[in-house]
Amino acid sequence: MHKVAFKMRLKPGMKDEYEKRHAAIWPELVELLKENGIADYTIFLDEETNTLFAVQCLSGKSSQELGKADIVQRWWKYMADIMETNADFSPVSTPLTRVFHLD
Repeated sequence: MHKVAFKMRLKPGMKDEYEKRHAAIWPELVELLKENGIADYTIFLDEETNTLFAVQCLSGKSSQELGKADIVQRWWKYMADIMETNADFSPVSTPLTRVFHLD
């Protein structure tokens, strides 16, 4: 099991909508994530910059590697109006480098 972290950008004023959509995350998307070894997935928001910070514990692929799955493509399109996205609707995301860890 290992951890990955990445950041994304939320459009201004979209915090409540982002939380609302994730509170009702599609069960088939959750199933895909779990089937691919994502055991723990947490997203934080820096409200000053609208930067989303995501951390995943993995034994397989990260969510960022599942972009070819139909359910992921549909989720990206669903979220595109409230996040910064690429031309394919995937969230603009930047991998983060771990510089410290403490158990």
